Amino acid sequence: MCGGVRFEVSEQPVSAVSCHCTRCQRRTGTASSISARLAPGSLTILQGEELLCAWTPPDGFAKVFCSECGSGLWSQSVTDPEVISVRFGVFDDDPGVRPTCHQFVAYAAPWQPLPDDGLPRFEERRPS
Repeated sequence: MCGGVRFEVSEQPVSAVSCHCTRCQRRTGTASSISARLAPGSLTILQGEELLCAWTPPDGFAKVFCSECGSGLWSQSVTDPEVISVRFGVFDDDPGVRPTCHQFVAYAAPWQPLPDDGLPRFEERRPS
């Protein structure tokens, strides 16, 4: 939001999902979070690296955000830092991919019906 962190993605993301887990709900304040999985090595930080902070839950990916404005930027594997999923809302342009499924629908917010978009739904994490 503040423009302090700028990055580029040099390759089209490889996939995207809509996640309905409780952690995504609480982190975003919304019913779900749509993220694009990046090709390894395709994210380059152009400015504001010193503003990046991360919260790492004991059983999940680090949630990287801007320390200036609090904008959530991406999640990143702790065990393999090349595994990165960027939040759709922080792309300046169309990321070029669309969500292919809904995951963690067992935890979907009761106040927001799941969209009737024909995408597969998985009670827990989508299969690899």
